[in-house]
Amino acid sequence: MRLFGALCRRKHMPNGHIWRGKDRLSKPVTISDVQQLRNDFEIQEKNMFYLRHSYLTPEQSFGHARELGKREENFLKMITRKKDFKDNITIESVLGHLRYKEAWD
Repeated sequence: MRLFGALCRRKHMPNGHIWRGKDRLSKPVTISDVQQLRNDFEIQEKNMFYLRHSYLTPEQSFGHARELGKREENFLKMITRKKDFKDNITIESVLGHLRYKEAWD
């Protein structure tokens, strides 16, 4: 049994899982991998630059929500959402979907 395992074993392969653990295989780093990582860092740095330096200055952004009517829109949304009492609910409105094709003779 052990002889069969030793003879049929793939040569130069690590014990256990080949990508985890102490005896794992590691892929060699290529130039394209380094270039891809450098491109990813450049893209991330550009994104962080745009997040740090916003398009509008604080003076320009003052009052833009008022111009768009955001306050009134949010107020109307809150009024429609907040009610003192719930609407009247009847059994017929809750169970009305069960009256499908109800035929009387």
